[in-house]
Amino acid sequence: MEVVKAPDNIRVEKLTRLVQAHQQTLMNLCYMYLHDRELAKDAVQETYLKAYKAIDTFVGEDTERAWLIKIALNTCRDMKRSAWYKHVNRYITPEDIPDAVDERFQSDALELADAIMRLPDKYKEVILLHYFQDMPLSDIAPIAGITKSMVSRRVKKARALLHDLLGEE
Repeated sequence: MEVVKAPDNIRVEKLTRLVQAHQQTLMNLCYMYLHDRELAKDAVQETYLKAYKAIDTFVGEDTERAWLIKIALNTCRDMKRSAWYKHVNRYITPEDIPDAVDERFQSDALELADAIMRLPDKYKEVILLHYFQDMPLSDIAPIAGITKSMVSRRVKKARALLHDLLGEE
């Protein structure tokens, strides 16, 4: 089956709408994943470039956020696998996270964010998507390329790891 491409002006309008609706979500996700603001910007730009190229194959308005998040996570994974990425210290402090939280919760939130950033990527992904993007486990499964039950196990394991890192609190 051949995909019929929409005219460029329609594709640009769709992309513009996607950028306006999901820019901050993708930026926060890529930043937490890559630990570098400039790399996160690059990943978001690359995500939108990939989305633009594949926009005619996208079906279903209710899953565009999940579709973009999947592209963004794959882009971040590719960036982390590159040889040059491994030779640079990308550790960020919790204070570097965009969109600071309410001051009453800041110290606890910073400690939690630091612990999340120390999780292995497969656990960090499910925590970020489930708790920070409010995604149900059934939506995370196709994004992560695993079953819903595996997502559930990873969330449970991530919570246990966070409990170990944070202590009894």
